[in-house]
Amino acid sequence: MVRPGGYLPNGEGGGGFQTTHWSLVLRAGKRADRGADSALAALCERYWYPLYAYVRRRVADAGEAQDLTQEFFARLLEKQYLATADPRRGKFRSFLLTSLKHFLANEWDRARARKRGGGVRTLSLDLESGESRLRLEPSHDLTPERLFERQWVLTLLDLVMGRLQEEYESSGKAAQFARLKGALTGGGRLPYAAVAAELGISEPAARQAASRLRKRYRRLLREEVAQTLAEPGDVDEEIRSLFDVLGS
Repeated sequence: MVRPGGYLPNGEGGGGFQTTHWSLVLRAGKRADRGADSALAALCERYWYPLYAYVRRRVADAGEAQDLTQEFFARLLEKQYLATADPRRGKFRSFLLTSLKHFLANEWDRARARKRGGGVRTLSLDLESGESRLRLEPSHDLTPERLFERQWVLTLLDLVMGRLQEEYESSGKAAQFARLKGALTGGGRLPYAAVAAELGISEPAARQAASRLRKRYRRLLREEVAQTLAEPGDVDEEIRSLFDVLGS
């Protein structure tokens, strides 16, 4: 988990985003749209774990929780719930949680008995790994809703960190990323002289490289958050809201 040290709204790279995954899905609605279908599937595959954590907090049996989670996403990909999505309140995470609550409240027994198939699309979710991740969570008294919100933020940060690492590795800068990623933690201070020596560069160059890393991280964070919103202009407010979750 990495919080963006020194994040500032409307910071570097804060230009307008055009079409986001979630805005594409909302516009497509119930019409057949392969682009929207792919966008919705991509969002679900990125953010399935917070939903599983919510279900698992409410369901004692892991197998039942896994079946319910998979069934929910199967229904979602059939677009049975998209009619309830309000573009004026266009947060993908809010839509997901509301839809999941509706699913559990009204179709619990049916979901447990129903056999999937018949052309219903399912996602490839590593639910066993989700169960393993939950075992590593510290014990706490969070409500299912607060657990969902917390895991949403942590999942988001993991996605951003993964994208950043991939970029550096693909450009042959894996060592630089490994030594400088500590600059991303809130208030983190690096021993720049030692880092510079290990990387074979000057100390000013190491500081400059760390600055570039932070800027790119902030940019990727904004891009990832934007993909979950109907209005990209809401990115700053959403980021503030998400990090309030970790601070509470």
